[in-house]
Amino acid sequence: MFIKIIFYLYIMFQDLLLKKMLKNQGVPEAQINQLLEIIKKNPELFKKIAKETKEKINSGVGQQEAAMTVMSKYADELKGLK
Repeated sequence: MFIKIIFYLYIMFQDLLLKKMLKNQGVPEAQINQLLEIIKKNPELFKKIAKETKEKINSGVGQQEAAMTVMSKYADELKGLK
């Protein structure tokens, strides 16, 4: 039971940080909530996407190009989350 509570608090903290970051970027509240719901459906997919994007950026690829390349790789899985 204690582990479930800790896990739930961890997820809430992650949501809060992501929400704050997106608000600072000027993303509307409705879009933020929609995005968080999609991420909650398959968090492991988004962790993979983030990791691969970071690896591409670290290897010298531009941020936008890296994101587009990785997102296109997982396009079918992302379409299934809507």
